[in-house]
Amino acid sequence: MQLSRRGLNADDLYALTQAQRAADQPRATCAALEALSVEVIGHRLFTVMRFDRARSEVQRIYSNLPAAYPPGGRKQKKATAWADHVLRDMKVFRGSGPNDIRSAFDDHETILGLGLGSVLNIPVVYAGRCVGTMNLLHEAGWYRGEDEHTGVMLAAFLIAPLLDAVA
Repeated sequence: MQLSRRGLNADDLYALTQAQRAADQPRATCAALEALSVEVIGHRLFTVMRFDRARSEVQRIYSNLPAAYPPGGRKQKKATAWADHVLRDMKVFRGSGPNDIRSAFDDHETILGLGLGSVLNIPVVYAGRCVGTMNLLHEAGWYRGEDEHTGVMLAAFLIAPLLDAVA
């Protein structure tokens, strides 16, 4: 478990740009973001979801725990407070404890069963629309306000892989 955080540096950003150059997309970029985000923000579960606005649905394109959350999994996100906040209003959702998890996610039993009690859902935004989310989950009380800013900066590296997944 990652107990501390470190700041982002130029070498980190360079590593992400190199991951984006790899042919194995979106895996290469997602794996690089997973590795970096565990050091600068922290997580136990890291997933990336592509947002299909027409279907009001998100589809998982990457997961560091594929046994519990396999790539390809889909979730309907119609008319929920979470969907309005993250997908429509394009705001970061930060949940601090189990009650936040229960109120936001239908699969809260699975999440809590994995020992996860806090969440950071970061909308990936391009040209004024949400194209997906980067999701980090950790023990209760883990995430802080400054993690939101770091997460938004890192999530920007997902724009190309998420748009490419739609093409």
